[in-house]
Amino acid sequence: MCPAPTMPRMALPLDVCIRGAGIVGRALALLLARERLRVGLVESAEPPPSDVRAFALNAASRDLLQALRAWPDEVQATPVLRMDIQGDEQGAVHFDAREQGVPALAWIADAQALQQRLAEAVRYQPLIEPLAAPQEAALTVVCEGRASASRAGFGVHFDVTHYPQQAIAARLACEQAHGGVARQWFSDGNILAFLPTGGPAGNSVALVWSVRQEHAPGLLSLAPGEFAARIEAASHGALGKVTLAGERVAWPLQLAQASRWCGPGWALAGDAAHTLHPLAGQGLNLGLADARELAQVMHRREYWRSVGDEKLLRRYERSRKSQVSAMQWATDGLQQLFAQDGEPWAWVRTWGLRGFDRSGPLKLWVARQAAGRF
Repeated sequence: MCPAPTMPRMALPLDVCIRGAGIVGRALALLLARERLRVGLVESAEPPPSDVRAFALNAASRDLLQALRAWPDEVQATPVLRMDIQGDEQGAVHFDAREQGVPALAWIADAQALQQRLAEAVRYQPLIEPLAAPQEAALTVVCEGRASASRAGFGVHFDVTHYPQQAIAARLACEQAHGGVARQWFSDGNILAFLPTGGPAGNSVALVWSVRQEHAPGLLSLAPGEFAARIEAASHGALGKVTLAGERVAWPLQLAQASRWCGPGWALAGDAAHTLHPLAGQGLNLGLADARELAQVMHRREYWRSVGDEKLLRRYERSRKSQVSAMQWATDGLQQLFAQDGEPWAWVRTWGLRGFDRSGPLKLWVARQAAGRF
């Protein structure tokens, strides 16, 4: 007798389809899989390009990534022990981890290291299915970034305000060790940041230089030595001689928020829902907080509600919109303040920075907000 034919096993339907396998998309997939949801994760067919960026991650983001077993090692996630912010003339603000009673103010994590650790965690999670294209699911979450191609398909308007600036990112090798200090200079409408990398004893930094739009092409076209000389001058030689280590990348800066973050069977998260100026280093922290809150909403949902229930998703939107809007308002206000030319504005900035640095409880409260400790 011939054996009976074997029937192919039908794949179980997806609970959630996440469009975008960046840091926020992968973190969300892992969080939802912990809620026993079947997740499809749409990944790009193209290999990701080399990424020179680094992210300032707060304590809440670190806790989340450690829980997902996706936190990089110490060399790739450098603790920030002190933060020095220099404005006009003698206006300055200093934050110190010891004064705050915390092990670090933030951690500077390599973008590629984060992606690799998250990709590895996703690979070992059986409830996450890699997809080459979107599939039908009870809930679709768009995590495609600010240039999302899917967002408009859900009838969402992305309200964008373009800043007259571009951000230039690069890696620098420095003559002097950074000492775990993040440094930032506000000058002539430009914002220069040195983020410590390579571990606590390292002498390399991630550069984020927000420059006036008309200056960006000239800076990007400079020879590496000339570009490094400009950085040394702008940083007042804080870390001695610097050398460009790798390529430079640039992108236009914007403030944006989606008109709606959710609807029946869909939601937005991360840069697909909101963007802000990088001067406070809070962009990825807000995106990871989106992922955490959406997963918590799913954890607390009534057993009879679908994961795509609009009333359920509104809970997520209400919870996140207020915090994101507050951070956008704060960073936009700072950008506008330091973009103003003229002596009266310089005096106001100096007076404000000095007063804030001596403010005590206010300064502590701001530090806790930035750390994600509300």
